[in-house]
Amino acid sequence: MRLFAALLGLFGSASLRADPLAIGSPAPAVSALDQNGKSVALGDLYAKGLVLVYFYPKADTPGCTKQACSLRDAYEALIERGVTIVGVSSDSVAAQKAFEQKHKLPFILLADDDNKVINAFGVPSTMGFASRQAYLIKDGVLVWRDLKASTEQQAADVLAALDAMAKPAG
Repeated sequence: MRLFAALLGLFGSASLRADPLAIGSPAPAVSALDQNGKSVALGDLYAKGLVLVYFYPKADTPGCTKQACSLRDAYEALIERGVTIVGVSSDSVAAQKAFEQKHKLPFILLADDDNKVINAFGVPSTMGFASRQAYLIKDGVLVWRDLKASTEQQAADVLAALDAMAKPAG
């Protein structure tokens, strides 16, 4: 029983909890390498329009593949709405490249192996794996977030959020 309690304590302490970014907060303008080993500055992307930054635990695992393929399958609809898609996990550049190629992913995948992006967004991680979350940024400001992002419905959730933002207030 003591061993179980010790293990529970160890795994509990391995989980990093940060306050999630609040709607209206400036989005973190950090940089990381993409699947091609090229440095991507998120701040530069924010200046170009809407950016979806979504986090996933591990490339090419079942849930993460469903989430990425959901966005891949809705890619045309999302770019027509002006959205740049950026996937982030703590995987290596090589793992992200293999994930991109295997599933024909047409968007940026950041290799956040030092967790700089994950931590900047306040995404909880357990044992080095980021929680599945998604953030929509407009003009450098967080306008929507999904703290329990879906796997198969990620794109539909983002499109619904875009529809809701497009409706006139009142």
